[in-house]
Parts: sequence; C-alpha cells; structure tokens
Amino acid sequence: MPRVQLRQIAHARSGDKGDCANIGLIALRPEHYPALVEQVTVERVKEHMRELCRGRVERFELPNLQALNFLLYEALDGGGTVSLRTDAQGKTLSAALLRMEIEI
Repeated sequence: MPRVQLRQIAHARSGDKGDCANIGLIALRPEHYPALVEQVTVERVKEHMRELCRGRVERFELPNLQALNFLLYEALDGGGTVSLRTDAQGKTLSAALLRMEIEI
C-alpha cells in the first residue's frame, strides 16, 4: 500500500488550554476518514509527538465531520502564560501531526 503524509489527505488545526494541546484532524475527502480512524491512533500520535508530549493522549471521533480530535496532556511546558517555548499555545502542533505517514 502507498504511504502518504497526513497533509495529503487531511487538514488540521491546533490550540491550547493551559498545558494541554488540542489538535483537530479533518479528512479532506469522506473516503479517507476510515483510514484516519484505523491508523491515527492514540499510540501512534503519542509516539509521533514523543519529544513534545510528556503526558497522555486522548482521541475523540467525530464521524459526522469526518474528523478526529486529540488532546495532548503536558505538551506545552506549562502553557502560554508560563512557558518559554516559542510556540507556547501549540499552534504549530497541527503541522507536526500532518507529517505523520499512514498507508492508504
């Protein structure tokens, strides 16, 4: 099966709530949603973001939107008001997730 980066079949947005990053992953076409559900698992996201996310990862499925929502705990070094990171609000984490490869 061919491997593609998620950016080729999905788009994403990210933000923050304190030290928790929120990433929404939305299929560009409905036929790609099942591959996202099957392959973009909590374990894979945790491994892909291992250098940024020190806590757990939660996933929520939104089939009516062909989307997945991920919460990455302890991912923002304390959050926007205390972090010294360049991206303390996690706005670039969606771009990082879109580099993950899956099979389609």
